Amino acid sequence: MSEKTAIIIGAGPAGLTAAYELLKNTDIIPLVLEESDFIGGISRTAQHNGNRMDIGGHRFFSKNEKVNRLWQELMPLQGAPSFDDIRTQTHKDLNPNGPDPEIDEKVLLLRNRVSRIYYLRKFFDYPISLKPETFINMGFSRTFKAGMGYLKSCVSKKEETSLENFYINRFGRPLYEMFFEDYTEKLWGINPSHIAADWGAQRVKGLSLTKAVINVLTKPFKKKENTETSLIEQFYYPKKGPGQLWETLADEVEKMGGKILKNNRVTTLTVEGKKIKYVGVETPEGYTQYKADYFISTMPVKDLINGMGDDVPNTVREIALDLPYRDFITVGVLADRLLLENKTKHRTLGNIVPDCWIYIQERDVKLGRLQIFNNWSPYMVKDPENTVWIGLEYFCNEGDEYWNMSDSEFIDFAVDELQKIGIIDKADVKDCVRIKVKKAYPAYFGSYNEFSKVREYLDSIDNLYCIGRNGMHRYNNMDHSMLTAIEAVNCITNPNHNKSRIWDVNTEQEYHEEK
Repeated sequence: MSEKTAIIIGAGPAGLTAAYELLKNTDIIPLVLEESDFIGGISRTAQHNGNRMDIGGHRFFSKNEKVNRLWQELMPLQGAPSFDDIRTQTHKDLNPNGPDPEIDEKVLLLRNRVSRIYYLRKFFDYPISLKPETFINMGFSRTFKAGMGYLKSCVSKKEETSLENFYINRFGRPLYEMFFEDYTEKLWGINPSHIAADWGAQRVKGLSLTKAVINVLTKPFKKKENTETSLIEQFYYPKKGPGQLWETLADEVEKMGGKILKNNRVTTLTVEGKKIKYVGVETPEGYTQYKADYFISTMPVKDLINGMGDDVPNTVREIALDLPYRDFITVGVLADRLLLENKTKHRTLGNIVPDCWIYIQERDVKLGRLQIFNNWSPYMVKDPENTVWIGLEYFCNEGDEYWNMSDSEFIDFAVDELQKIGIIDKADVKDCVRIKVKKAYPAYFGSYNEFSKVREYLDSIDNLYCIGRNGMHRYNNMDHSMLTAIEAVNCITNPNHNKSRIWDVNTEQEYHEEK
């Protein structure tokens, strides 16, 4: 056959976007190989007894218009559903001409962003604000120390050789120790003093206490597009979770002539000269091989290099195999109520607190973050008016004591922690489920400081394009991952485009988005 083909490894946001862009803009036919039995990667929507879970929390917001247009091609943008429409399920606000089940099932809802820090059994704004409530909750002594620490950070900057120094330069040491150090250590498993500043530069480069104050003072005069992404107040969200959008995109890819095979795990890549010739794949029917003209990979760099065999230089192999990752456990908890009282101006169904997620800064628990799925979308919850469906997020290493706990043991441990810090009463819990995710977060320590050598080797393979979070060992959000896919297709179609364009995504200020 004269037509050209592309093998895409992974059916997450990056892989699916690459397939879609190839079908829209080229004559290249993509085959997507996905090792799991679901679409969307870590951006999928899991289901349990009629309730839906967003694995990790995914806001649909981007400063890139191409990304926004692609989302809108797949799902129309709609306003937030009213309380009456949620109760009656008529959805009149979603379709002014009356209910249309096909349209109403696939929409992006406009949501309010509310994210706070839970510390000292009290709520603090995220990002940290200078409201009177902040000072009252901190107390005079902590407030005084925080103020002095911040002033010191303004006149005496530290060399940004670590994530710790990165945060101290922007918030001062006392605020860093109160609101960043413990959560960051929970996330990565090591102290921020041992983590490269690159992570902070990606996630919160444009944010500091000064910026937060200036934002409050200038908010009435600022255009929406000039707001730091860490300070945005609204975002779009698929009615039934992020996986709904990626499943819709997968359907479009197949309608356009692409093919997606689930439960197909790429294990080997045969390299001849400066090109990949074919990949070896474990399928439900056994082992097989696929040839292609182009190969686009979102698989973890560690696994990619390992699959290339002995042709990889020893130095590159050693660096890649030592690249660190953090794994992820989430526990879905269905309860009759929360013990937390809604003291905000935000109205919520069932009068629960309005947060999409809550950063748990308490030192006496391992819990890192808490999602309230009712507030992401009420359609994530089977009975949003009478129950609250929450997700407890834990960060761990595959094979450690938490990863190896049985589901029942870990669920009991997680629910006990939630009661310990005053979020719920165990007697109100109705149902629970546990989900584990491998290599959820590529980490910025260990051999990462030599990653440039791995990148150089991968870029030397002419028909290989690494994209997405794990494919680039970079903590990308969904929009960043999509942009890397778009740039990869641009590189394929335009010989003058260097692969550095792919790696430049999420290094420019305009791409920054903090979770």
